[in-house]
Amino acid sequence: MEVEAFRTRSAGYLVNLAGRLFVRALERRLAGRSAGAMPVFLALTEHAALSQAALAKWATVEQPTMANTLKRMERDGLIERVPDPADGRSALVSLTADGRERAREALAAGRKIHTLALSALAPAEREIFLDMLRRVIAKLDADGSESPPRI
Repeated sequence: MEVEAFRTRSAGYLVNLAGRLFVRALERRLAGRSAGAMPVFLALTEHAALSQAALAKWATVEQPTMANTLKRMERDGLIERVPDPADGRSALVSLTADGRERAREALAAGRKIHTLALSALAPAEREIFLDMLRRVIAKLDADGSESPPRI
């Protein structure tokens, strides 16, 4: 595939580009704050508290990536860790009051970007597009993952 054809016809390239543009749009709406916490905000909005390992699995990132994200969020007062009563070797991570507020802001910004992006499609195309993305994700995930991503 020629380079120009690759840039315009490669699903991987186009999905990656769209993802980077989503992140850039989110960070603009968050006044320059990193979008890196978004998976944690989503997970801890859905679940009150999770272990670092569960968060990494939920967000489909490696443990070191999650550890660094949580370290920054803890430094910024967005999360707190408490000992896991079911496993003394582990801690549960939850959002602080500031973290819950920041999560609300991030989710609201994410919804606006979602609406903006999908406004490029006709109403009937939107669910078809999202369904197609979910199927592509499931196929790629089945190619080497132990558990499906949270979609």
